[in-house]
Amino acid sequence: MAKSTKKVKQTENLTRELGVNSIRALGGEESRKFEISFSSEEPYERWFGTEILDHNDGCVDLTRLSEMGCVLFNHNRDKVIGKVNKVWIKDKRGYAEIEFDEDAESEVIYQKVKNDTLKGVSIGYRICTTEEVAVNQLSQDGRFKGPCTIAKRWFPYEISIVSVPADSTVGVGRDLEEIEDTDKRSLSYYEAIVQINSNSI
Repeated sequence: MAKSTKKVKQTENLTRELGVNSIRALGGEESRKFEISFSSEEPYERWFGTEILDHNDGCVDLTRLSEMGCVLFNHNRDKVIGKVNKVWIKDKRGYAEIEFDEDAESEVIYQKVKNDTLKGVSIGYRICTTEEVAVNQLSQDGRFKGPCTIAKRWFPYEISIVSVPADSTVGVGRDLEEIEDTDKRSLSYYEAIVQINSNSI
């Protein structure tokens, strides 16, 4: 039986830490530019089940990240340490070229990334539309097996250098926040999850 695509109310910002060692310096020794992998289709375990970010054509909206994306430290909006020069999707992964600022606070993080002390990257994103896949069923395109929730339309809006990565598939985005701090989530977040799950019944 076909699985229907569902709309999800945008109520919460989500984050994902995606591993280490996928950051590559660009240019010479003093270059402040790096190329990073910030997302993949690797299944990600949240408290409500498995989440997958679809990277097929038309699934990822890079507009906001391209036009106004910035680089933060540990998702702290008061710690802007760089800018996003360009973003693209290749081989079912998200990539970006980032450039560190030259102020004192940014310089500290830049040096730690340059020296391989900090290797983790995370993205902040929102999901607009999902597809629910039941146990032992396949997604509409046959690429994923349930149970899982597939983000069919989603958009990243910031990239962070992080000190504690959670997933080793990409490097310098996914976050343990949703698992460790579920008790801090607002009621609207749980209502959205209930809505997602009820749509699959």
